[in-house]
Amino acid sequence: MACDTDIFFMQQALSLAREAGSLGEVPVGALVVRDGDVIGRGFNRPIMANDPTAHAEIMALRAAGQTLGNYRMPGCTLYVTLEPCAMCSGAIQHARIARVVFGARDPKTGCCGSVTDLFAEPRLNHHAEVESGVLAEECGRVLSDFFAARRRQTGVA
Repeated sequence: MACDTDIFFMQQALSLAREAGSLGEVPVGALVVRDGDVIGRGFNRPIMANDPTAHAEIMALRAAGQTLGNYRMPGCTLYVTLEPCAMCSGAIQHARIARVVFGARDPKTGCCGSVTDLFAEPRLNHHAEVESGVLAEECGRVLSDFFAARRRQTGVA
């Protein structure tokens, strides 16, 4: 069950997702929080950056690493509007993020239980706590509205 703090931070991630969408990027937003303070923010930018690794989670982790002066982030929580993919889940594990909170599930590439669950894989050496479904409907709506608008623009049904 989501607590008020989780909802508060997910609302901030949703604002970042909307910013990405307004720039033509798939609307996903993420932030890293430590002791109640946001230490890293990011939104999807692979198109603008010509960088396939520029997912929201990666951008937030990069910013948090700069804030901390360290690539390890124990005790931190990552909030993201969409279930992380394999690449982002791997980066989250390498950063030693303690907790991942996400909104909408991703049935095509989600690696926190939808397609696979990298955080439950016993052969891996780090296992973040994962909470799903925080503001899931709103997170999903931002994505579905974005893709519906894109289909209208391109004339694809």
